[in-house]
Amino acid sequence: MCGIAGIFNFSSPVKPIREGNLKNMLSSIRHRGPDESGMYVGNNIGIGNVRLSIIDLAGGQQPLSDCSGRYWIVYNGELFNYIEIKKNLEKKGVQFHTNSDTEVVVAAYAKYGAKCLDKFNGQFAIAIWDKKKQELFLARDRVGIRPLFYTKHKGSLYFCSEIKGIFENPEIPRVISPKGLSQVFTFWAVISPNTPFRDIFEVPPGSYILVDRKGFKINKYWAWSFLQKDNSSKQNLEESVEELRELFSDAVKIRLRADVQVAAYLSGGLDSSITTSFIQSANPDILNTFSIGFKDKAFDETGYQLEASKYFNTRHFAYPVSDEEIAESFVETIRHTESPILRTSPTPMYLLSKKVRENNIKVVITGEGADEMFAGYNIFKEAKIRRFWAREPKSAIRPLLLSKLYPYLPQVRGAKLINLKFFFGYKLSETGNPYYSHLLRWHNTSRIRNYFSGETQNGLSGYDPMDEIDHFVDPAIKNWGNLEKSQYLESSIFMSSYLLSSQGDRMAMANSVEGRYPFLDHRIIELASRLPDDFKLNGLNEKFILKKMMGGKIPGSILKRSKQAYRAPIASSFFGNKKPEYVKEVLSNKELTSTGIFDPYRVGKLIERMEKGPNQSEMDNMAITGIISTQLLHGLFVNNKPKVYPPSYLPNLRIVRETNT
Repeated sequence: MCGIAGIFNFSSPVKPIREGNLKNMLSSIRHRGPDESGMYVGNNIGIGNVRLSIIDLAGGQQPLSDCSGRYWIVYNGELFNYIEIKKNLEKKGVQFHTNSDTEVVVAAYAKYGAKCLDKFNGQFAIAIWDKKKQELFLARDRVGIRPLFYTKHKGSLYFCSEIKGIFENPEIPRVISPKGLSQVFTFWAVISPNTPFRDIFEVPPGSYILVDRKGFKINKYWAWSFLQKDNSSKQNLEESVEELRELFSDAVKIRLRADVQVAAYLSGGLDSSITTSFIQSANPDILNTFSIGFKDKAFDETGYQLEASKYFNTRHFAYPVSDEEIAESFVETIRHTESPILRTSPTPMYLLSKKVRENNIKVVITGEGADEMFAGYNIFKEAKIRRFWAREPKSAIRPLLLSKLYPYLPQVRGAKLINLKFFFGYKLSETGNPYYSHLLRWHNTSRIRNYFSGETQNGLSGYDPMDEIDHFVDPAIKNWGNLEKSQYLESSIFMSSYLLSSQGDRMAMANSVEGRYPFLDHRIIELASRLPDDFKLNGLNEKFILKKMMGGKIPGSILKRSKQAYRAPIASSFFGNKKPEYVKEVLSNKELTSTGIFDPYRVGKLIERMEKGPNQSEMDNMAITGIISTQLLHGLFVNNKPKVYPPSYLPNLRIVRETNT
């Protein structure tokens, strides 16, 4: 796993790049690749890489070319089926000089062009320079596991694995986008290809970009696809279980390919227990597993984690996290998320990856994606119950089903019927709306926008984030079943833009740890999308087919336990006995006024409620987290100027200069 960066001056006349700027870009993301670094420099192009060496430790240094020397690559990711692709290319006469997957990627591009992406099973961000055509190719994996950002400014394209690298170029404006904030405070994430910063974009998941002096073109090579509305399939459950078992077994096996030790996260839930079970089957040697716990028992799952560890006989490392530690590390969390967030949940993942790295482990396998692919989240059940309720809106019994979904929410736990109807009844009858499953969540989250200052509101000029959704979603959504609509929205927005970024790649790579996700193997995704609804959500029994597959293979208590949402303390972290100084500072009238994003009076009232405790509402917790993280984001990226890194900061730097041969 690595980090990549580059500058392409595509305008005429040819303008040489500033090598010092490229070095600074790479230095800013050294945490992604502390082992080696390299640059390829031409007349108007510079691409570079910092490397976390995992496959072919000795021979995989980048930049690296195909056998002809025409194509040069810097690459962040893993191509899990590189062995199979390499064998096919060798049959076609391609020669290789290393054992790295990077060389397979560039050789496949030289042979097949952009169509090589259809053959890849992996998680990646790729940059390839075609020396002959003077063309830059940028690509990202199907669901956006690995990040890749870019901006165009005065005839130049800048790209980097993280936004902070782009900001190392002094000419790039650093401005937080009010529209981006408005999207975060509605959907929990910015809608691709936008980011929280004005004129900074991401390469969308499942897409590639071609840039030359004639133009700039974005192309889609993969998209989510689901069953049609009438999905009462004739599929046999047992046959589907076996197909899933076979595919998932292979997805795990190829993700164990590494020249370093591989560990696993073991949360105590179904998903991580499944991955651990399959890892043990593929490699019976003792497995290192890691878990995070909370000293606040309302959030803690340590008992299930230890039970699973004992069952699988793993060498387990359990780390309890205090409220104070979450608060202390929250600034670093935002430095790496590069986005406002509405919960503190990424911070414990940051602390956990730190412990993994302290144990000299670079790779962990995790269970992300199972909830999205197999309908594990409560939002899928909620939508099903609300549709059931909408058929008899005056029912006094049907709304009561919703009270069982969120026992951790004070406003839901033990709520009276009238309160449940008020809380869950938003647009209840609009069942024909393709966004029906998420309308309630988005509506509730959008209330955070009430804290915007008049200046921010004026800058939005009546902008409605829902307009962004209309442009983003696949028009085919109208043909999909109700559950599939929900899965699409959850996967393409929440998972790709928030979960895999803020809780996944960024928190792991902050400590030079690579996460691998077998449930996000594209073959598993495509299989899950073809399954009938009741194979995934059977009544209100989530991940039904996974439970069928794992009967007798994981602890029964974990197999039968209800889904517990992963959450972390908020109010007690920011407003506990040891309130951090930075919280006081960023929430002060002076700082709020200076930043100009939020209304100091309204934020002050929110602070009063948070300090009263102990049963703050979920919305107040999310609002204060969003405000603190936005204030920190402004301080870290808008106010700060580019750094000057010493030449020795890049490890083992190798520079390749372009020649005409």
